[in-house]
Parts: sequence; C-alpha cells; structure tokens
Amino acid sequence: MAVTKVYIVYYSLYGHVDTMAREVLRGASAVEGVEATLWRVPEMLSDLILEKLKAPSKPNDVPDIRPEQLVEADGLIFGFPSRFGMMPSQLKAFFDATGGLWASQALAGKPAGIFWSTGFYGGGQELSALTAITQLAHHGMLFVPLGYTFGRGMFEMDEVKGGSAFGAGTFAGDGSRQPTELELQQAFYQGKYIAEVTKKLKG
Repeated sequence: MAVTKVYIVYYSLYGHVDTMAREVLRGASAVEGVEATLWRVPEMLSDLILEKLKAPSKPNDVPDIRPEQLVEADGLIFGFPSRFGMMPSQLKAFFDATGGLWASQALAGKPAGIFWSTGFYGGGQELSALTAITQLAHHGMLFVPLGYTFGRGMFEMDEVKGGSAFGAGTFAGDGSRQPTELELQQAFYQGKYIAEVTKKLKG
C-alpha cells in the first residue's frame, strides 16, 4: 500500500504552536498508511532579538523546511501564532519564497489545513485562518476546514477554548497559558481528520 505523506509545517516563537503541532502530528500518525512529519519554518529573528524577547530555544528534533520540499507531501497542515489577525512574517516570508511552485502550480490539488495560537479572543481566532487561506488559494491547494465534525467540543461554553470551524486553535494569554486538554484534543482530531481526507483523495 502506498504511503500517504502529511507534512505539518509551522512556526512557533514561545512554544504554544509547537505543542499544538505535536498533537496534530499524533493525530495524523494515527491513520493507517499515513507518514506524518513535523517541519519548522526558518527563523528570521537574530539570536540577540530572540534573547530580548525571552523566547525559549527551538526544539532540536524538528528540522527547517525548504519551500521545494512541500511538493513531496500529499497533504499539508500549517500552524502559526497570529500577528494582528494574520500569519507572522516568518511564515509569510516562507510562502513568498514559493513563487516557483506557484508558477508551475506544483501544489495545486493538495489538501491543506490551518491551526493557530492567538493572545486572546480578539486576536484573530477566525481571522487568522481567513487571511491565511489566500496563500492556499493562489497555489490551488484545497482548504480542509473542520466544520463541526469535532462534535461536542465545538460547543464548549464552560471553559476558554480556542479553535473554530476553520481549524484547531489555542490562546496564549500573556504567554503563561498553555493549550488545554480540549484544545489538544481538537489538534489531534484535526491531524487525524486531514490525514484521512488526504489518504482518501490520494487513493
């Protein structure tokens, strides 16, 4: 049986998106016949700036990805911390470097999903996904939202929860808040769901 490759490509400054990405990975890896891999978008900030921002060290078990490597994947899931309702400059610069892939439409037809972290409710829990979809559209990728397939977890009102019909999400607050169990469950579900869709389309 042919292996279905799903790449989880993300940028994380303070670790919230990294935590979510690892759950997305677990979910995608739970699908039989799927090979899921974590990839990190290259950092643009200098070590000095990262130190001043008190950013933790990057995990050494996730390699940086080059734009041309996106072609290897059958499905893609992008994760990022929101900056004023949009993806951060690190991920935008990565997409800006995919001009050659755009010219040949090498990514057209590939299913893709989005997950994110914002500071608070007004930080872009849905807008972050909406603004990121433009990148997928120009490449001809097929955006795969979760809809309300996550079930009861989509209607949770008794606790603070990130995410929406567009994908999984978390709130970082002042930076001290970490993804909750419910948010991680949705991240796991998103990885599994998109992996299943990717496998179905490939087959």
